[in-house]
This record gives sequence, structure tokens and C-alpha cells, in this order.
Amino acid sequence: MILVLLIALLAVGGLLTLAADRVHAGSARWLTLAVLLAAGVLLLGEVIAYTGSGKDIGNTAGWWHEVSLPWIPRFGIHFRLALDGLSFALVSLTLAMGLFGLLSTWNQVDYRRGFFYANYLWVLAGIVGVFTAVDLFLFFFFWEVMLIPMLLLIAVWGHERRTAAAIKFFIFTQASSLLMLVSIVTLAFIHYRATGDVTFDYEALLSTPIAPEKAYWLMLGFFIAFAVKLPSLPFHTWLPDAHTQAPTAASILLAAVLLKTGAYGLIRFTLPLFPEASQAFAPVAMTLGAVSIVYGAALAFAQSDMKRLVAYSSVSHMGFVLLGIYAFNTVALQGALVQLFAHGLSTAALFALVGALQHRLHTRDMNRMGGLWTTFPRLSGFVLFFAVASLGLPGLGNFVAEFLVLLGSFARNTVLTIIAALGMIGAAIYALVMVQRSLFGPPSPEEADGSSVAAPAVTGTAARSTDISTPEALTLLALALALLFIGLRPQPLMDSVSPSIEKALAHLPPDRWEATVAQRSSIAGGKP
Repeated sequence: MILVLLIALLAVGGLLTLAADRVHAGSARWLTLAVLLAAGVLLLGEVIAYTGSGKDIGNTAGWWHEVSLPWIPRFGIHFRLALDGLSFALVSLTLAMGLFGLLSTWNQVDYRRGFFYANYLWVLAGIVGVFTAVDLFLFFFFWEVMLIPMLLLIAVWGHERRTAAAIKFFIFTQASSLLMLVSIVTLAFIHYRATGDVTFDYEALLSTPIAPEKAYWLMLGFFIAFAVKLPSLPFHTWLPDAHTQAPTAASILLAAVLLKTGAYGLIRFTLPLFPEASQAFAPVAMTLGAVSIVYGAALAFAQSDMKRLVAYSSVSHMGFVLLGIYAFNTVALQGALVQLFAHGLSTAALFALVGALQHRLHTRDMNRMGGLWTTFPRLSGFVLFFAVASLGLPGLGNFVAEFLVLLGSFARNTVLTIIAALGMIGAAIYALVMVQRSLFGPPSPEEADGSSVAAPAVTGTAARSTDISTPEALTLLALALALLFIGLRPQPLMDSVSPSIEKALAHLPPDRWEATVAQRSSIAGGKP
């Protein structure tokens, strides 16, 4: 029941924050902090209990923990949640980024705080449900649950054009979600026609016999829904607007965990449920991934809005994830999953830093910045670190992820891999241009004549008082150390998700997926 308690804690905590701020100003954020810490303790306790029973995390192909309760028995729908290495890693990332988003924007929410933190916790509850649901109807339910509060976060607490951005986010996500719902219901109906059993259970549907032409269309329904959330070209256009207009905390959740639900859906559902159709579609998916990498980097380079630049960089980085997933080998898939974590950490930190700059300078326009290194030395140091992490500096997590994706994809499609590698050059260009223009570039004309709203022309104690605070620095330092750990020792992360990856690949025809014993051994710590 630990998973039920975890989701219930986040959902009920959201309800309590609605009333908390009316009792005492500022109490909603403290209650949110307590709920997130308690959720982390629950999850940690489950892992300790699992490993304490003598089981090896990196060598367990089944579920670590599972709960199934009747929900709508007439239609074979159960409230079934399960945890394995992949879902545990992503739930851990969700809670950690929820905590980071809260702490990094601690003093930035000053309007309807109770309602804000309620929606914040409900988004997290929906995402945890997505990562743990193994009944397809329940999965779709949580898929929708996480979208509504995120819509409200953008529409109510966003910036100037928040309404248009929220509507665009809603249209894209809802239209694609309806396609997935049609595919889910059709799949359940086909299973009923074949077996006489009405069910939405994931494991039961894995064995459903489907005609190839039907499987291809059903697979597309899932793929489009997940590609929109990833996002991938040409379904990406909602993302820059949503990121740019969302409040900082919502941008952190969007980048760090909400986008990851698309990649999770592809690995958990699309590949195992429709293996042959996925194989047939792989060249198209890999092409979309490679083009997204280059296209996202080019558009990021063209931006003057710092937040919009980081948003387009997500399109580029998540292209590596799509490329790695459809390369269909262990190395590339391991790289795609490491990319989920490395991108989540580095991009969440960049959005937090852009939010901190906007809070201090009242602008995100890099043309109005310049010379911030002398004004905000500590904040600028973190911007520099996470910018070079994003471009793939060796020794940090992003480099490991992208190298593994390119290594695994090379044997599958050499041309597309070379095109994707060009995206790494593009990442270096836009990241270093961002650093040069904002941190080391010459002061803007407004600053030169003393009228700048960007970097205040102060030095010494006055300047340091507007720099990043010690609590903010500690939260960012935690993410920097996590990126460094993944970059220098990615094996624990890869070990935890390896059984889940092997299960996904095992559904593919043996003569088509190219994970060799040597590749598995090198990635899985020498275990054949």
C-alpha cells in the first residue's frame, strides 16, 4: 500500500494547503515542504525494505512492490500500481525536483499561495501516478490529472501572455491524449474479442494478438501522445510558450519531470505493446529525434529571451532521448534514460537561475544584460556551470548520456547519428553565446548611461546583498553534485533501470534488436 499512501499524501496535502494559508500567511509552503519530505521518506522506506530482504536492485526483472484494488470491475479496471527500477528512479526524480522547485522559489509566490501549492502538489501526485500505474485506464486517468493543475499554474501565475500559452498547452495535450484514449479502448476491445476477457491490465494486454495494420495505427495513437509530451518535432510548438510564460516553479516541473512522462510512456507501453509496429516506425522516429536535436539547437541560438533559449534547448536534448529509444539496443536506451536525469537536473537548475535573474533584474532579455559576473558572482558561477553541463562537458551527466545514445545509435543508422552529433556542436554554440552575452559581455547601452533595469551598477557589499542567497546556493549545489556524480559514476543509475530496459527490449523480435552480450555486460556492471 506504500504507493497508494504516497499518491494520497500528495493529493491530500494539496487539499490541506488550500486552507493552510488562510489560517496563517506563509504556512502553505511549509506544509508543502513537510508533505514532500514525508513522501521522500515513504519512498526511501520502501527501497530500504526491498533491499533489506536480500534482493539485488540491478538484477530484478519483476516488480519491487505492487498493489491492486478493484475500481470498476464491470469493465475490468483496477487501481493497480507497481514499482520497479525504472519507475522508482523517475518517482525519485519527481519528488527531488518538486522539493528543488519549492525551495528555489520560496519567496517568489505572493498571490493565492494556498491554491498555488495545492496545484503544485496535485501535479506531482499525477506524475507519480503516471510512473506507477500498470492499468492502462488508470494510467490515462493520471495522465489527465497531472495536466489540469499544470494548466492552472500557467494560466493563473504565469507572465504576460499566460492565457494564450495555457490554452495552447491544453489543446496540444488534450488532442493527443484523446488519440491515446482511443488506442487504449481499441486495444482492450481487441483483447476482449480474442480472449473474452474485458481488461485494461498492462501485462494482460501484452499478449494480445493484433493484426499488423491495426497495431501500427494503435501504436501511432500512443506515439503521438508521448511525442507531444516529450516533445518532438513537429509536436513541440506548445513548449517554448508554456515554459516562457509559466512561473519558475512550474517551468522546473515541466522541464524536470513532466516531459519525462513522454519518454517513460514510449519505453513502458509503446515498445512492449506494439513491438513489430515500433520496429517498422523506428526509421521515422529516429529521423524525428535527429532533426529535433539540430532544429532545437538552431532555434535556441536564435533567441534573445534567456528563458525561451533554455526551453528550445529542451527540444534538442529530448531529441537524444527519442533517438536512443528507437535505436533498440541496450547502450542507446541506457543513454536515453541517463539523459532524462541529466537533462532534468541541468535544465531545472537553469530555469531556477533564469527565474532568479528575472526576479532581480525584471527582464529575461539578454540584450539588456551584460557584465553580470561582477555584479552577481555566485549566481553567475552557477549559470556557467549548468550551461557547460547542458552543452555536454565531459565529466558531467549530460556528456555520458549523449555519448551513450550516439554510440548505441551508430550501428542502427550512421547518417542520423552523424546529424545528431552536429546538435552537440549547436549546444556548445548556444550555451556559450548565452554565457557570453549575459555574464561576460559588455554592459547594455541602458546600463552604460545608468538607466539599466538589468544589472544594477553597484559593487561591494551592496552587490553581494543582491546575489544568490546561501539557501538558494545550497539547493543548486546539490544539483551540481548530482550531475557530477552521474557523470563520473553513472553505473548505479544504469543498474537500477537495466532490468526494465531488458524487459522492454525482450518483446522485440530477437533477430532485430541489437543489444549484444558484450554491450549488456559493459553497461550492466559486467553481468551477462
